[in-house]
Amino acid sequence: MDNKLKVVIFDFNGVIINDEPLHQKLLEQILIEENVRPERGEYRALCVGRSDRACLFDILSSRGRALTDTYLDSLIQRKSQAYLAEIATLNPLPIYPGLEDVIFQFRASQIPLAIVSGAKRQEIEIVLDRSNLATNFDLVISSDDVKTSKPDPTGFLLALERLQRQYPNLELIPANCLVIEDSPAGITAAKRAGMSVVGVANTYPYHMIQRQANWTVDYLHELELDRIKRFFEQRTEAFLSASAVD
Repeated sequence: MDNKLKVVIFDFNGVIINDEPLHQKLLEQILIEENVRPERGEYRALCVGRSDRACLFDILSSRGRALTDTYLDSLIQRKSQAYLAEIATLNPLPIYPGLEDVIFQFRASQIPLAIVSGAKRQEIEIVLDRSNLATNFDLVISSDDVKTSKPDPTGFLLALERLQRQYPNLELIPANCLVIEDSPAGITAAKRAGMSVVGVANTYPYHMIQRQANWTVDYLHELELDRIKRFFEQRTEAFLSASAVD
């Protein structure tokens, strides 16, 4: 079984850009405009790592609101427009330190990179373009591509399917993929897709992420390609040893 590292998949919010506080502010602003009082801890519990649709659905339905797709679409669009307006005022963008070095390590080894996120595609593309990062990523899966939200694994499985078509010679399977995530919802989704996960303690405390991820770092710059490759090689050796015993 070929378990070598062949693809790296990044989350977006909380891994590439430090914008969770902005998303929380805008989400709570939408709720207030809809005469819904935000509750303490609600954003972290229901929204971090998940799509705006899933977040708004859970919050508003818990308040007894009657929800339709059209209504949710309008709220999501309002929030997205507000996000883009806020991002346009930021210079430089709050890209996480160490990201470019990590990307360079992977690209230098000719490892394809992808993004799987619950954010809207326009939000992702504008940030990547303004940060001169867009050309580093071979694929972006956004909330525009899937109806479900993390912790459902559909986004990761769709990314794998499209990368398989894009790179048929790699003969990709989930075990070849490393996912970089910052939230329990994202880690769970990646693991349900059969992928290994390194957690970055950007959004949640280290000890919380450590309990779920295959391994955890405090900062992106602590990610070392040699260590990652050793992890995948050791897993392959363990599989072969177990097969020999069987």
